[in-house]
Amino acid sequence: MNRDEMFATIRDRATPWDMIIIGGGATGLGTAVDAASRGFDVVLLDQSDFAKGTSSRSTKLVHGGVRYLQQGNVSLVMEALKERGLLLRNAPHLVHDVPFVVPSYDWWASPFYGIGLKVYDLLAGRYGFGRSKHLGRDAVVEAIPSIRTDGLRGGTLYYDGQFDDARLAINLATTAHEQGATLVNHMPVVALTKDVDGAVVGVIARDSESGDEHKLAGRVVVNATGPFADQVRRMDRGDVAPIIAPSQGVHVVLDRSFLPGRTAIMVPHTDDGRVMFAIPWHDVAVVGTTDTPIESVNLEPIPRDEEIRFILETANRYLSRPATPSDVRSVFAGIRPLVKAGDGGNTAALSRDHTILIDPDSGLMTVAGGKWTTYRKMAEDVVDQAILLGGLDSRECVTQALPIHGHDGDVERFGPMSFYGSDAAHVQTLAEQDADMARPLHPRLTLTGAEVQWACRREMARTVDDVLARRTRSLLFDAEAAKEVAPLVAEIMAAELGWDQMQATSQVGAFAAIADGYVCRVSP
Repeated sequence: MNRDEMFATIRDRATPWDMIIIGGGATGLGTAVDAASRGFDVVLLDQSDFAKGTSSRSTKLVHGGVRYLQQGNVSLVMEALKERGLLLRNAPHLVHDVPFVVPSYDWWASPFYGIGLKVYDLLAGRYGFGRSKHLGRDAVVEAIPSIRTDGLRGGTLYYDGQFDDARLAINLATTAHEQGATLVNHMPVVALTKDVDGAVVGVIARDSESGDEHKLAGRVVVNATGPFADQVRRMDRGDVAPIIAPSQGVHVVLDRSFLPGRTAIMVPHTDDGRVMFAIPWHDVAVVGTTDTPIESVNLEPIPRDEEIRFILETANRYLSRPATPSDVRSVFAGIRPLVKAGDGGNTAALSRDHTILIDPDSGLMTVAGGKWTTYRKMAEDVVDQAILLGGLDSRECVTQALPIHGHDGDVERFGPMSFYGSDAAHVQTLAEQDADMARPLHPRLTLTGAEVQWACRREMARTVDDVLARRTRSLLFDAEAAKEVAPLVAEIMAAELGWDQMQATSQVGAFAAIADGYVCRVSP
């Protein structure tokens, strides 16, 4: 993918698009893949970078949702379990199974949760990742050497899916492009255009790099902006009632020594009524999450001290070595775009199912809610509705069996770079061409100069944040190390993108401000 080429396509186009998609997160990218693979003419615009918001800040799980089973939402669980299986098949370089243990410190816990997880297995059917079973105390300790053993009676083992959310987003963008879609990041939509009858017929978007505005016409405009959905809806009608009940979820990243095996911990019921996970991911352990209602949304939500303390306190009930704020390598927050349900104030109780709204006057289509696991089904529903709304030719969805970019190729030999999938060989070739680009840029990170080059040349990275937060996950692995390596990354990007010294310095400063929000500053 090349942003300059994509941008030129937009700039030079005079005819309407079949669909204009606003938002480059899971839902928007999935919709672009679905629509383009059906042969529709599609353009996607994102205010910042692909998956900059919620879609890069998940718990890194593709799962049916054990908690939704507890809530009795069997249909959502079944749909998610099926989609989990499809995602494993279509993106095996990014999705894999991971064993979870629900530890039992009460006599009744294992049989109670064991029954529920047997139902989970049953609902998964042929899309299952493995059968659940009871574990004795010694087996739990063997699976999770760092588990607190005082009072431990045993546990229940089950299997679910894990993935790399930001990398999947980039691969979806590439897949959409390969199917014929045009995608441009760092191009916010600033207004909607309407015809004489008040119907939305296009958008005005501003190129963040030049400041120039461009008018695009489209038969259908899809608002897939997640937590920002109401902001786009207000571009259509200023008095529209909000539908989003934003909720902040925080995750803490610890050294892998706190969870040295490949088995994750699932805490089925925390003090705030949520499920909490401690998960091995790459070379770190991710622990979370919280569910905190918030009043306003922005691209860089800041974790609250009380949220971080809550996560650590909960995790320490299950860890033999307590984690302190000084052990936190990074902390990140994401905003769930939950759809309002009456006047209830408990966002943990709101459904994660998705909602599609079509304004009866303007025809603006908004999709809200949902989660990563069901992104493909959400996209299918959106495109089906867009066909009806725009009077487009009816064409069947093909994404159930559509491989996602990077799926092919034997990637095992690439080790830490295996998440690149079939692109790993190309990144390795860049490294072999220049020894300086092959070495890690920081002693606490695996990031190489070749990865920065690849991100700029083939993955539309335009800022230091794009590279360190999403093309690689350096910011999540170690926030302080990411800040320290930013000048080197900016130097490589300057050579790739033609920045002058002022631009490179500005990029380093902008990233440092972002990274400060990922550094844990909670007092011990």
